[in-house]
Amino acid sequence: MTNGLHIVVCGSLVPDPLQTLEPVATPQGPGLKNEAMLPSVLDPWAGHALFEAANLAKQAAGSKVWLVSLAPKAKLQQLMMTVAQKAPFELVAVDGSAGGFTDARGVADALADAILAIPGLDKSKLLVFGGCASASRDAGVTLQMVCERLGIADFFMGVDEIKVQPDGSFSVLERIEGGRYLASSCAGAPAVLAWATGNLPEPPNSPQVGMANMRFIMPALQKAKPAAVGVGGIAYEKVEVPAQKRATRIVKDVPAEDIAKEIVEWVGAADRP
Repeated sequence: MTNGLHIVVCGSLVPDPLQTLEPVATPQGPGLKNEAMLPSVLDPWAGHALFEAANLAKQAAGSKVWLVSLAPKAKLQQLMMTVAQKAPFELVAVDGSAGGFTDARGVADALADAILAIPGLDKSKLLVFGGCASASRDAGVTLQMVCERLGIADFFMGVDEIKVQPDGSFSVLERIEGGRYLASSCAGAPAVLAWATGNLPEPPNSPQVGMANMRFIMPALQKAKPAAVGVGGIAYEKVEVPAQKRATRIVKDVPAEDIAKEIVEWVGAADRP
């Protein structure tokens, strides 16, 4: 492609999965205990989308990548110190809640508004990337709603691969049931792709890329517009951590065949409704 692509990646921060997450009730609705103090990481699926976007932009001369992120500005600034070293992009920051109980419609509206406000964005070259799921607010519909708000007809879910041809058309592999792929062809941009894990490893840190990105990140954080995203019209009666169940029985002098048979029977009973 001679004119390149405009790739917008929608991705935010999530609490580090190694932390203990305890839901609590707050005046704004359900939240996490000490949420402001929890260390954050880039949402794993959004990370795959960002790496794939950077790789695609490298292949198509004249391409540009934006990262649109809805999160509290202070926490987003901390996260960018590490994410900025992974891939070249220009940050578009939206100051709002990144909690796991936010309404998908409100999040999609905020992301779509931020995308439409990007200066110089050419919709005829636009590919919107994001995760097919989220480690915190996994409604599974946010990116589809962004697609609708942008008026884009082509949407692909669970993408693991995209191949762009010189004429601007591209092919996509989407995950479907049974460990198979659905192979699709698209005439070209605009399109929205919700990524699974892709095929690329996490790139190594590059201080040079980080310094180049920080020239745009700090001004973007300062200009971040607030977004009033919340739980919307959803009412949560109760939120809690799933209970762990463990049943242990100690036996002696039991043949391995009997143990195996008992395990098979236990698994079979668990599968039955």
